[in-house]
Amino acid sequence: MLRLYIANKNYSSWSLRPWLLMSTLDIPFEEVLVPFGGQTAPEAFQRFSPTGKVPCLVDGGNTIWDSLAIIEYLAERFPGVWPQDPDRRAWARCASAEMHAGFMAIRDICTMNCGLRVKLHGWSKPLDKQWQRIDSLWQQGLHAYGGPFLAGEQFSAVDAFYAPLAFRAQTYTPALSDEAQAYAARLLALPAMQLWYQAALLETWRDEEHEQEARQAGVWLADLRAS
Repeated sequence: MLRLYIANKNYSSWSLRPWLLMSTLDIPFEEVLVPFGGQTAPEAFQRFSPTGKVPCLVDGGNTIWDSLAIIEYLAERFPGVWPQDPDRRAWARCASAEMHAGFMAIRDICTMNCGLRVKLHGWSKPLDKQWQRIDSLWQQGLHAYGGPFLAGEQFSAVDAFYAPLAFRAQTYTPALSDEAQAYAARLLALPAMQLWYQAALLETWRDEEHEQEARQAGVWLADLRAS
């Protein structure tokens, strides 16, 4: 069986992407959660991941250690990972690659922390511009392919790639159009997203690096995590 190594669900946006895709498409896998090691165990991921990062998919003798590569590996073996229509598939791959490689201001400032609600200290121009790009891209997919997901009626890899942005929107409440807010709400309502979220809230691990990033971002309005 496929084995997917992930980190803390509260923090790990990269882990969420293949986990959500596989869970939603009913691709069988074993979840192995290894918490972020921080200063006490900085090499916690080295025993299974060549880069020391998550996610990491192990399939027998194959180890796939990048989220985009994991998606493509799954697409070669299971239906529904990408849209069947070539035009939709091309758009979905472009949008996924853009998410995989970009949006650094969002990553740096709006760190994923599912259990927090945060009022940012301020909204820089790069941060505003990137959330506007997210809004525009979501609307483009929804308008072009009719929704309710980015490439049409079926949830696919491109939705999995943007799913962490739904948690970030919930935490930091950026200014989004009604359509973008509705799309984020649809992602948050997915059964697998609900399972991830509830598990994240129950985690009692605290990784200081991630906690510090959230403290630097703004004022914590609420911390819904288990103590």
